[in-house]
Amino acid sequence: MKTDTWYSKELGDGMMASMPLDEIGEAFMKLFSAVGKPPDMAIFTRYDSEGHLHCEVTAYFSPAAKDVALAFDAEPCERPSREGLGLLAGDKLSWSKLFPESH
Repeated sequence: MKTDTWYSKELGDGMMASMPLDEIGEAFMKLFSAVGKPPDMAIFTRYDSEGHLHCEVTAYFSPAAKDVALAFDAEPCERPSREGLGLLAGDKLSWSKLFPESH
């Protein structure tokens, strides 16, 4: 069954988020390689400092990255807006595949 559910995981303060981001990226790359590096499988991050002293980091998992998302207890969410996102892991083609309206 094909799903279009995205997942997100709050990683907290930007200074403290590098370790979980490394773990998530490592787990993603193992699975990504094992399934043939599909362009719709990616993880994005957003650093949000709005109203906070420190920036808060959120990881967004594309629907094809569901297994990695669930391994890190990510919650289902709406597809994020492209604005302010950075590609943490995946093929750079994932931008056009997952956000076709922005190209």
